[in-house]
Amino acid sequence: MVSRPVRQWRQLVVWLHVVTSVGWMALALVLFVLLVTSRTTQSPAVAVSATSMAQLLDGRLLAPLANASAFTGFMLAAATPWGFFRHWWVLVKFVITLAQLYLGIFILSGVLADTASAARSAAAEGAAVAVTGAGPALPVATGSALMAGAIAFQAWVSIAKPWSTTRWMPADRRQVSAETAPRWVFVATVVGVAADLTVATVLGHPAPLVSLTILATWLVVRRRRRAATAVPAGATA
Repeated sequence: MVSRPVRQWRQLVVWLHVVTSVGWMALALVLFVLLVTSRTTQSPAVAVSATSMAQLLDGRLLAPLANASAFTGFMLAAATPWGFFRHWWVLVKFVITLAQLYLGIFILSGVLADTASAARSAAAEGAAVAVTGAGPALPVATGSALMAGAIAFQAWVSIAKPWSTTRWMPADRRQVSAETAPRWVFVATVVGVAADLTVATVLGHPAPLVSLTILATWLVVRRRRRAATAVPAGATA
């Protein structure tokens, strides 16, 4: 039976996960609109403003919210009976989130910086971005739209919880139901989100060191807890 304090802090983490996920999706749609505007406008000034704002929002809001959404989702999987690999719907969300983080951090952000630079160069030459083709590439805008669509799909998966359990689901469901983490794990998750969002605001780009430390620490502690509870069972058998 989960105590009331643990349940309250877990619900707070769920709330943070929902809020940051919605923010992530909203910012992806904003980037899509800005990039399409820059691509279609005949005004170099508008193109520069649109791409510069897209780049600013990507570093200061979208990326930090994406990291916070992923972190809270990972912690809810690691600190509750849901797990990472026991249910297909959780596993699908996990894989999609990893793919989004990789594409957003290592591909889209870099291309977005290049397109903003190209728009500024075109404006300096007095050229219309839509005519010269110096505006953002279509794949960047398409990627932003696909990112928003993927987050919307994940929201549906979280509500509907389709599909069955995987082969990694333990046979003893009672053991699984008792695997909720202690309160300090959820408290640390909330603190980690607040700390990393503050750091991102100050630096102008995400640096989720606190979140990564908390996640890694809990995974190690959880492994040791499971090993400690398995020893008496083996000794009794």
